[in-house]
Order: sequence, then C-alpha cells, then structure tokens
Amino acid sequence: MLKKFANLLVNYCINASRGDEVRVSATYEAMPLVRELWLELIKNNAYPHLNMVDEVLDEVFYKYSGDELLRHVSKIDKFIYENVNASISIISSTHTKHLVNVDPERIKSRSQAVRVLNEIFIRRDADGSLRWTVTIFPTKALAQEAGMSLITYEDFLYKALKLYEDDVVSAWRKQTEYQAKIIKLLESVSELRYFGDGVDLTLRVDGRKWINDDGRKNMPGGEVYTAPIEDSVEGFITFTYPAIWRGVEVEGIKLIFKRGVVVDASAVKGEPFLRKILSVDEGSRRVGEIAFGLNYGIDSFTKQILLDEKIGGTIHLALGSAYSTTGGTNRSAIHWDLIRDMRGSKIFADGDLIYSDGKFLSEVT
Repeated sequence: MLKKFANLLVNYCINASRGDEVRVSATYEAMPLVRELWLELIKNNAYPHLNMVDEVLDEVFYKYSGDELLRHVSKIDKFIYENVNASISIISSTHTKHLVNVDPERIKSRSQAVRVLNEIFIRRDADGSLRWTVTIFPTKALAQEAGMSLITYEDFLYKALKLYEDDVVSAWRKQTEYQAKIIKLLESVSELRYFGDGVDLTLRVDGRKWINDDGRKNMPGGEVYTAPIEDSVEGFITFTYPAIWRGVEVEGIKLIFKRGVVVDASAVKGEPFLRKILSVDEGSRRVGEIAFGLNYGIDSFTKQILLDEKIGGTIHLALGSAYSTTGGTNRSAIHWDLIRDMRGSKIFADGDLIYSDGKFLSEVT
C-alpha cells in the first residue's frame, strides 16, 4: 500500500522529474512512507532532501525562545522556500496538542515573523515555479484524535486516498471530472447565499477563479475553492466542527461579517484564543477562501483539517490569506479553515437553488 502511496505522490501529485530538488517533510513516524518516497524520487532522477519535524522541539522553541529569536526568520529557510522545485509535506503527528500550553501571544508573534515565508510560498505557487503537495500518514496520535483505533484509521485514510482502487490515478481523474462540472457552474455565478439554521451569509465571487483540488496539491483532495470579493461578505455563520489552530481547539464559533470584515466573534470554547488569532493582522479578520467539500469517501470528522475540509456535504471558509491563483488579494500571516456541515442547509446562486442537504442538485451539474 505504501508503494502505491509513494507512486501517487511522486508521479501524480508533484510529477517529479530529472534534476528536481524535492523537499520531504515528516516526523519519524512516517519513515516507512519516506523510504518509499526516497526510492521513487531517485528512480525519477530527482534529488530528495529530508526535513525532519518533531513536535517536542517545536514546543521547546515556542516556550523558551526570547523575543528576538521568536521573530527571527532563517536565511536558510528563506533559501529553501525560494529554491526547491517541489515539496512533499507529510502530516504525521506524534502529539496533536503540543502547543496547547504556549501563550497565544507568542504564537501570534511567530506567525507575524514567518509571514514572509508564507508570501514566498504563495508567490511561487501562483507563478508555477513550485510544485507541492500535503498528505497524511496514519499515526497513533492522529488515530486517537479521530476517535479511532490505528487499524480503523489506516483503513479510513486509505479509502480517502483511493488507494484501494486498482488504478488509483484513474480514480482521481474521475474526481477531477466531477469537480470540473461543478466549477463550470460556479464560474457563471456572481453571488452566493448560504442559508439555514445558524447561517445566513452572502458573498460575491464574480471575476474570481475556482480551483479544482483533485488531489495534486492536497492528497486526499476533494474540494473546489476560490476567494470571495474582499468586502462582499455579509451576514453570519456558525461552524459545526471545532476549529483547530496548531493543536488549540475552538468550538462553536460564530462570526458576524459586515463589508467583508468580522465585526463580532464568539465561541462556546476557546473564545479568547479566537480573538487573539483574529487580531494577528488586518487580513486575519477577512475571508481568504471559500470552498465546497466533495470527497464523499471522507464521512467522519477527524480533527485533521487536510481530511475534514474535504468531507462530502460540508463547506468551509478560511480566515486570512487568499491563494493568489484564485484572484484573491487578502494577505495575512494566517490561513485558518473553519468547517460547517451543510446537510439541512441550502445554497443559492444569484437567487437560484443549486445546493441542498450537502449536495449539488443533479440538474445543475
């Protein structure tokens, strides 16, 4: 199964070729997959670089760094961000709440400092000079967070990745075609209205580009997304699932928007942290992304955004930075996805019903 996984990442997601410098980031838990990736990259005459991640070291940095070090941006990190041809990031947590006891102000300071790295990434993604993908490897910590045994979680994840399919790439190409039909519909839309219990939100998307996330940049994929017109978001929305930022959970979030800006925010749990994140910078109070979750093979909330934002029947908004490829102009040190289950709710496009109870109407796609 890991050989199929590595082949999918190298030859479908980043399409590695001769001379590519490829950065692979993972914890030690993901070494079985890293070894298979190493072999696949070398077979493609690509040069692999390993970036080993460890949550304890991350916690040590946040907890003990002085203000100067906390705001330091490494020249080496900048060089890597500017020069690698491709990147494979493997979420493989050994501890999912390693920053829960770190002062949010320190997290805020660090986010502001490394904003320059985020901007390099966004620029290179937009101009096509960086091929990248983010994926996930089943660890005990992630399984526990999802409320599953490790074996059950592995099975759940491999289904989400379509690894049980005989021809994995063909399966993802079918997903591409399905989502392309939805994009064709949305490209003609000026205004969207989300309506239901706990939501009445309108926004404009005219002139913006919808992106087909078919697993190339996020594996598993299964969403279409864009950026709304920055000052167009009006109304309120509550989010079904906890929003998680670097291990800190915020539950029962409700946001009220006026002229594109969050003017009021509340949460059942973690409201002070929510307000800290909203105050990171001017862009953190605006929406940088709206999206539809379309991977109906993902049917459980796992507290892992790479999976949860793709849950079939959900939508999500991201506070903060927009992807330049969508035409969005909002910039921020954060990009925080907040997810709402839309089963029981509706979505209207320019006044016409196009989506109900978690699915696009068959007659519009």
